[in-house]
Amino acid sequence: MQYKADTPEDYISQLPAERKEVISKIRERILKNLPEGFEEQISYGMLGYVVPHNLYPDGYHVKPELPLPFVNLASQKNYIALYHSGIYADKNILDWFIKEFPKHCKRKLDMGKSCIRFKSMDDIPYDLIGELCSKITVQDWINLYEKKTKKR
Repeated sequence: MQYKADTPEDYISQLPAERKEVISKIRERILKNLPEGFEEQISYGMLGYVVPHNLYPDGYHVKPELPLPFVNLASQKNYIALYHSGIYADKNILDWFIKEFPKHCKRKLDMGKSCIRFKSMDDIPYDLIGELCSKITVQDWINLYEKKTKKR
């Protein structure tokens, strides 16, 4: 679902009651574990964690006026979505996450290329999400992003 929000707090205030607590708790884990340099903002109509232009002036190659995205968190109609670009770009992180997920969650992993979907609000692996967010520094993400997108 798309929310019209200017700040993360505004986004959360618009959520249905049963989603506010869960999104807030995931947000708390992300903020606690993201390496220094990432910045929280509203990005693509959801909570976004980006590399700001002051650290990466080139921005996102598809739309350079936007900062380089890294993680997004959204309350969708039927699930909560965590979009993690590192999972998409780094097979080692993807493999690690797939291996660790069953240790933290009773449900089967439901994910796409970068989107992890949580349909049950009672079975979200908060600690695993925090650990996932700690695995890539800003500079590591910039290097990986450039390796995957820039022609040499």
